[in-house]
Amino acid sequence: GVEVGPQPQGAARADILDRMRKIVKHGLDFVQLFNAGKEFPPCTIEVFKIMEKVDYPRNKNDEIIAIIHPKLQDQDWQPVNNGDPLFLTLDGKVIPYQGNCTIYPTFINEAAYYEKKQAFVKTEKIKLTAKHLRSSVS
Repeated sequence: GVEVGPQPQGAARADILDRMRKIVKHGLDFVQLFNAGKEFPPCTIEVFKIMEKVDYPRNKNDEIIAIIHPKLQDQDWQPVNNGDPLFLTLDGKVIPYQGNCTIYPTFINEAAYYEKKQAFVKTEKIKLTAKHLRSSVS
């Protein structure tokens, strides 16, 4: 599967559809080249590994007491460091990130995740290395 976004629920956006088409085309091109016996050299790529899902701050009645901070809104995949703002309480208090590593939040304030108690997902940037790849079929 391929998920491309962000995109509001029930909406169809031309730019997101175009991105999805490009990703699928690259995938099909790879399969065609692999099946034709092309050898792919070793490579390293940066990816984002999910660390954990983060809920909104809540009170003892399980009610949300803070919203996504304006500086975090629409900043998916951007680095957040210790002390950077995450949430803003309704009375204006900033709740900062408290951690010992840089995180890269994604799915920030997605409407589809409110019921799942998810304000965003914390990810970390890591590097993956792949050995050369070639079809064993000649």
